[in-house]
Amino acid sequence: MIYTTLLNIAVFQGIVLAFIIIKSSIFNSTSNKYLAYLLFALSIILLNYVFELEGVFISYPLLRFIDYIDWIFLLPVFTFLFIINRIDDEVKNRQKTYLCYIPFAYASILNVTVYFDKIAGFYKIPESGMYLLDILRIIHIALAFITILFPPFYSYFMIRHLKDPKEKKWIIALLTMLYLVLLVWLITYMAGWFFHSDISFTMSGVALAATFIIHWTAYVGIYKYKLAKNKDAVYNFLNNDLAISYTNMPIAEESKTEEYKEFITVDNLYFQKLESLCKNEHIYTDSTLSREKVAEKLGISAGYLSQIINTVTGDNFAHYINQYRVEAVKEMISNLEYDNYNLLAMGLESGFTSKTTFYKAFKKVTGQTPNEYKKQQ
Repeated sequence: MIYTTLLNIAVFQGIVLAFIIIKSSIFNSTSNKYLAYLLFALSIILLNYVFELEGVFISYPLLRFIDYIDWIFLLPVFTFLFIINRIDDEVKNRQKTYLCYIPFAYASILNVTVYFDKIAGFYKIPESGMYLLDILRIIHIALAFITILFPPFYSYFMIRHLKDPKEKKWIIALLTMLYLVLLVWLITYMAGWFFHSDISFTMSGVALAATFIIHWTAYVGIYKYKLAKNKDAVYNFLNNDLAISYTNMPIAEESKTEEYKEFITVDNLYFQKLESLCKNEHIYTDSTLSREKVAEKLGISAGYLSQIINTVTGDNFAHYINQYRVEAVKEMISNLEYDNYNLLAMGLESGFTSKTTFYKAFKKVTGQTPNEYKKQQ
């Protein structure tokens, strides 16, 4: 009774946490979405285990189809995608992530096809097809080894690209715990398959370990502020925003935004990373740079990026970036190496897309046209 209660709490917490990560502007990013998917898949696996213990599948046999989908194949996949979406685009873009889903798709289609015959009884697999079925099952087992062992192992090599040491530390801990659970599950499952031994006790321990991962992710990911990086904003989110979101007041979203703004300062880690990208990597020279592109690099939503810039600087995203571009032009004007450049060429070199936007932004930032500024220099 206590055991199944713990599992049910973990299932509920995992689904709620996944929903919060996806819906909240603080946590929402491409990377964190995969963490939400990981928690959701883990919750489904635990829910199926609870159904097995409580005999739900006996009363409602059609629910077996949820269990026959190999959700466990998604755990290492979502962990891997969570990690690579937190690293540089150059490294991330080299990964053929679509290949990760092949084992899951293969295993799920095979299981559903085979057990659709047993449960629904719509068709019957002939005896002559059993030989082929055995071959397909061997491939299934091989894919299980590849999926469970390779992506988590490869993920350790990807973690080295993470810049933040604290972020790296907690992600390594998450990956290690998940890897161990998957490894024990695989060994136990294979032992039960080949030796026909009772694996229920070990599987109970694996399920309990999975509940710990969900609780730990909730604690470290939110209460220890590893997902959002803004301690005060997360504290405010946990204590106020959930209550606000359940009201029907039309000003709820506006109130939420104002409350977030109160807690965003120049020390916000995402703002510091943005400053570093501009000052050290000169991302503003990219004429195709957009709010979405920068948000993706930072691992946050575009809306939250705008909120940070507006709160800290009082400007919008475009003006913030244009200030760096204008400063770059001013440095070029003062640098003898650019004597052969005309003003428009300097503007285009700094990331502006046209003469109109260049002159307009320069005048807004300096109060002078580029020509006036050059003459003054």
